[in-house]
Amino acid sequence: MTTEIPAADADVRAATHETLEDYTLRFAPRSYRRWSTGVVAVSALGGIAYLADFAIGANIGISYGTTNALWGIGVFAVVIFLTGFPLAYYAARYNLDLDLITRGSGFGYYGSVVTNVIFATFTFIFFALEGSIMAQGLQLGLHVPLWLGYAVSTLVIFPLVIYGMKVLSTLQVWTTPLWLVLMVLPFAYLLISHPDSIDSFFAYQGEDGAGGTNLGSIMLAAGVCLSLIAQIAEQIDYLRFMPPRTPENSRKWWTAVVLAGPGWVIFGAIKQIIGLFLAVYIIASVTDGAAVANQPVHQFLEIYRDIMPGWLALTLAVVLVVISQIKINVTNAYSGSLAWTNSYTRVTKHYPGRIVFLGVNLAIALVLMEANMFDFLNTILGFYANCGMAWVVVVASDIAINKYVLKLSPKEPEFRRGMLYAVNPVGFGSMLLAAGLSILAFFGALGDTLKPYSPLVAIVLGVVLPPIIALATRGRYYLRRADDGIPLPMYDEFGNPSGEQLTCHVCRQQYERPDMAACRTHDAYVCSLCLSTDKIADHVLPAAS
Repeated sequence: MTTEIPAADADVRAATHETLEDYTLRFAPRSYRRWSTGVVAVSALGGIAYLADFAIGANIGISYGTTNALWGIGVFAVVIFLTGFPLAYYAARYNLDLDLITRGSGFGYYGSVVTNVIFATFTFIFFALEGSIMAQGLQLGLHVPLWLGYAVSTLVIFPLVIYGMKVLSTLQVWTTPLWLVLMVLPFAYLLISHPDSIDSFFAYQGEDGAGGTNLGSIMLAAGVCLSLIAQIAEQIDYLRFMPPRTPENSRKWWTAVVLAGPGWVIFGAIKQIIGLFLAVYIIASVTDGAAVANQPVHQFLEIYRDIMPGWLALTLAVVLVVISQIKINVTNAYSGSLAWTNSYTRVTKHYPGRIVFLGVNLAIALVLMEANMFDFLNTILGFYANCGMAWVVVVASDIAINKYVLKLSPKEPEFRRGMLYAVNPVGFGSMLLAAGLSILAFFGALGDTLKPYSPLVAIVLGVVLPPIIALATRGRYYLRRADDGIPLPMYDEFGNPSGEQLTCHVCRQQYERPDMAACRTHDAYVCSLCLSTDKIADHVLPAAS
């Protein structure tokens, strides 16, 4: 091999400069991961401060009654926890975001592009939902027209997201205590001062009065809640910065991973129940309460008014809404920009900059808000849930079953170009079948009997298809080659990714061992992003013979 080292071009230099801020699209090296387990966990949980849970809980309760809604929330919590655990562990252990995990967990280098689009869709749908709630607060408190409130709630996020993880972690840590106080106060007040509201809550039968316990209604409610399944990807965007796990920090490490990973659903389920509880109280106690019972800003305002003067109640309700929406929408915008950028870079071999797709994501969300998506929320979330569940459940199945039980999928992750096949039918095929059939069921194409159970279709197929296809293909489509050409160990004595640093001969920056591979045409090493932007595959290692 020749030892000539080419100069980095403008595209590579731009990508290098920006991705070093928070290791966009890359393995997160230990030299950057200086946060404690506690700070990472609080930052990750700060991202679930959204009020959409209150709206979702209220909506499914109004539609299906309290009993069905509670059972639906229970189904949602169990599914989210079980599928989120292997993903969260894998991300924290190997310091990868969910896209990089997906590549090596049954989808292939290009096959995971479709899941990035699914995740990006999640981020702008929920950005729009949260932005709508913030606009409702601005309209109520400051008389800002809704159309202008939508624009304000979008534009205020842009500068906060430019600088990545450093700014986001600070924002989440400092705003969480105030948010917790403002959220818990009205619920605690009702429980103490209006104990009769508990009986009214459990007796509520829904808007049509026919909310008796019904399995179909439970699954329809669960389907709406399960649209949040892709939230684990946003949790992972923080968890990838966990410090290495060692015998000394093992207990704290596991606690942080469980609570901030799949454990987010515990807090999410509690918020949905509170949202339903507040909605039922407002419907029963406030004139024309049914018209606003599913709007979180009105939920909190009505309770605050019972506790304090009207002007202070309005102020605190607006403050809670603004804090909550900023906390979650910086995460939505950040994660969405990563997803779009990752897909575009792989397909075009060109890195346009994360900020470009930050703008794209926010623009799509603004269009949804202006289209008043809040009025058809259940339909949007119910449809999206089928796609999100198919993706997340398939990846979780591949990790838990194919890697650790069948051992057909490589146990350690792989995400670098040249090391993976373009498409792996195990995950890619499983997701297409699971999502496609569950969407058909959702729209009634498989019969009215199966229609309410579309979430179960996605879940069951997502679990069973990956091992079936892996066994049928004998796992041959996971790795294009097993040797990356670097004669250094990938992991340390505790199984953590190695901190050994090597220099990329294309961008001339140092990266840690897991991010590097040998170059095909030079006696040197090349980083994962430079491999991704290599238009002529000059640096990409050949397939194993």
